[in-house]
Amino acid sequence: MKKYFSILSDMENRIRERQYVPGQKLPSVRSAAESYGCSVSTIARAYAELEKRHVVYSVPQSGFYVVEKPGDWREERDGTEINFATVLPDLDVFPYLDFQHCLNRAIDIYKYDLFTYGDPKGLESFRRTLASHLAEDQVFAKPERIIVTPGAYQALEIMARMPFPSGKKTVLVEQPSYDGYLRLLETEGIPVSGIPRTGEGINLAELERKFRSEDIKFFYTMSRFHNPLGTTYSAEERKAIARLAGKYDVYVLEDDYMADLGADRKFDPIYAYDTSSHVVYVKSFSKIIFPGLRLGAIVLPDRLLQTFHAYKVYPDTSLLSQAALEVYIKNGMYERHKHKICSLYASRMQALNEAVERYNEAGLIEVPDIRSGIYMPFKLQPTVNVDRLIKRLADRNVNVVSDKAYYLSDYLDREKFLRISISQTKPEQIAAGVKAIIEEIKRGGNW
Repeated sequence: MKKYFSILSDMENRIRERQYVPGQKLPSVRSAAESYGCSVSTIARAYAELEKRHVVYSVPQSGFYVVEKPGDWREERDGTEINFATVLPDLDVFPYLDFQHCLNRAIDIYKYDLFTYGDPKGLESFRRTLASHLAEDQVFAKPERIIVTPGAYQALEIMARMPFPSGKKTVLVEQPSYDGYLRLLETEGIPVSGIPRTGEGINLAELERKFRSEDIKFFYTMSRFHNPLGTTYSAEERKAIARLAGKYDVYVLEDDYMADLGADRKFDPIYAYDTSSHVVYVKSFSKIIFPGLRLGAIVLPDRLLQTFHAYKVYPDTSLLSQAALEVYIKNGMYERHKHKICSLYASRMQALNEAVERYNEAGLIEVPDIRSGIYMPFKLQPTVNVDRLIKRLADRNVNVVSDKAYYLSDYLDREKFLRISISQTKPEQIAAGVKAIIEEIKRGGNW
């Protein structure tokens, strides 16, 4: 089964990347089977699935051909732009047809229930489905401790505003960290403190010192595929963070927003090592399904449930979206799409690593070892004028973002870097973009 899904994902990626153009005949079933090293029946099944998804069509006694779509909106996009700045999922891989089916099916199943105000905690059957879904990532929780939110951001916002049993008030954040959350904390005047995180990880001794001596109510962290660093904590670091949280009565807010992009099935979140009920787990669906679906979930310890409920008074999450996603997960479509996304992004990350190795001979940038996810930071030398570099790259139609927004306004111990995102870039664009970045750094001289 794993081999079949791998072949199906590869075929879809080849068509998406225009290795097979509209109207082109695909390899015969027999030759494709030889190429993939599998049985003829596996290829026939994959072609049938592609035909079912309206990606290819069959011609009797001839073979399978890539579907032509006149007036496709994708042809209107600027094909010359290399966009390393966007974090939106690749629009070409959105599961439109599958999800349309799930929307229709959800209406058939729930009918009038979808047009009520609903429960502020979320649709009960969806929360039960989420409990099983999260368990696959070693997040074991009863549905009563899962609350559905309109995106992960609302969960993060409520956590920042609500009081905690310890009476502590300061939010500890990694530096750098998610820019949207940093701006919320600063704008709302919420006490906030920073701790450095680099490509090598975090200083656990410094983390313990802050937990022990500072007024920390919770530590906000992205345990894997960190934004903007792209890095993932080691198992030792995750275990240590969970242990320190219990030891010093400090909660951990684990934002596992890109959990589904993980190719490493051995990864267990910090939540899995929590023996003292001090880890809050946040899940987002925006990086794998439609961002416009606006669905997230938070798993809370019993001690925080009542207060969180009080701050989330209204049922503000679409019942139809919840019901459709429930159908999507139960039917196995979510797992299949996840496999496709992981394969696609892994191939692009490989292209990024290969481009860095090819063009960075002079060592003008430093990069961590990242193989999954969508982010990689290009660490720059202190002499580089980042604003001027970004402007020069924009003139060459290469869009990037710098480190500036990912730090607290008054944080001084910063590193200069460009955050590179491969979520909407094709392999050939990746190589051209990296080449342009290195060329412009060379051109800068002493700036």
